[in-house]
Amino acid sequence: MDSVKRKELKNAYKDKAAVGGIYRIRCSGNGRTWVKSTTNLAGQQNKFSFSVSINSCLEPAMQTEWLKYGSQSFSFAVLEKLKKKETQTEREFSEDIETLLEIWLEKYRQEGIAHGTDH
Repeated sequence: MDSVKRKELKNAYKDKAAVGGIYRIRCSGNGRTWVKSTTNLAGQQNKFSFSVSINSCLEPAMQTEWLKYGSQSFSFAVLEKLKKKETQTEREFSEDIETLLEIWLEKYRQEGIAHGTDH
């Protein structure tokens, strides 16, 4: 790959808007739910899919259920997306994502789903 093409690809990657948000991982074996946040939803979803494909638990908090019910018992769902604004710093974007997580955790608590919810 020539340096011009490499530079174009690098600039395109930098210009690509970051999309973060809130996601849920659920174990169908016992219904336990983990609500999480990330500044990179696509990357987190890829990480989850890869973990399932190689049957390797991605988080220690899920290890017990992972071993008992198997990786195929876990599902990943995006609850809400948030696109990083051009004027936002990484810190500001991360803070907005954390605020969004707090809103979702409160919603789950109000619906009585909070037991077993990690973040």
